[in-house]
Amino acid sequence: MISEKNMGRRMARFRSLQALFQMEASGASVDKVTAEFSSDKLLSYDSPDEEYAAYDSDYFKLLLDSAMRHQKQIDRLTNLALKDGWPMQRIDPTLRALFRSAGAELMTRSVPPRVTIDEFVEIAKAFYPEGKAAGLVNGVLDRLVKELSLSSAKT
Repeated sequence: MISEKNMGRRMARFRSLQALFQMEASGASVDKVTAEFSSDKLLSYDSPDEEYAAYDSDYFKLLLDSAMRHQKQIDRLTNLALKDGWPMQRIDPTLRALFRSAGAELMTRSVPPRVTIDEFVEIAKAFYPEGKAAGLVNGVLDRLVKELSLSSAKT
């Protein structure tokens, strides 16, 4: 059973992915999207008929801030992690938002990398229930972790 704190963070991750997607699709500012997401009740990803408003709003803001601050580096590292011929701009916008949100969490070093990978694989399963995206997410995030470890070792 997942604790209330962990569920709040899971929902913050889920919402950060949705916010990043919305920002890319609509061109809305981070401030506008943050305000909108703070006031809205979004649907739970594990039960589309149920509202789930309990989320860690501070963690949501941390992820969005990190994603915006480090987007170029996250995108560059994600491109390195993707197979040749499939740059980030060619993948589904939901996956782009997922990689940016997960990359942001990895950059904050707020949780162990394995937690980030596991959480975002679960979120990928919610968006892509046929299961094909979960393997891609797992592999790309694993490579991102290795690249970030190498980058921090060089500094």
